[in-house]
Amino acid sequence: MHSELIEIRSGRSEAVVDLTTEIDAFLAATDATDGLLHVWVPHATAGLAVIETGAGSDTDLLDALHTLLPGDDRWRHRHGSAGHGRDHVLPALLAPSMSVPVLGGRPALGTWQSVCLVDTNGDNPVRSVRLSFLAAR
Repeated sequence: MHSELIEIRSGRSEAVVDLTTEIDAFLAATDATDGLLHVWVPHATAGLAVIETGAGSDTDLLDALHTLLPGDDRWRHRHGSAGHGRDHVLPALLAPSMSVPVLGGRPALGTWQSVCLVDTNGDNPVRSVRLSFLAAR
């Protein structure tokens, strides 16, 4: 198994960050062939999604999260910026981990799919993402 912790700068505003470049570099460095890529976000206020990016779907996802998890004062968890309690509910909807098959050294994703970090917490502009590759035998 190969594993690496990478740093992602998601910024001070809500973001959907495409991890394709980082995942491709990680798999290339491990000489991956066939196996399983596991992606893990060790944070209580971020999650992962497989989504199309660049065509508006990433913004649509953030808009949908605003509808489901409004950034107002209804939340019991109240430290940090206003509405921060919603950020702690996010990983229940967008899991902090996922596994993706790897075939021929590439993630076996559909044409328009990307693995993305979803971060609604502007209080933490830098995130860690653990990438682990388990080779098939």
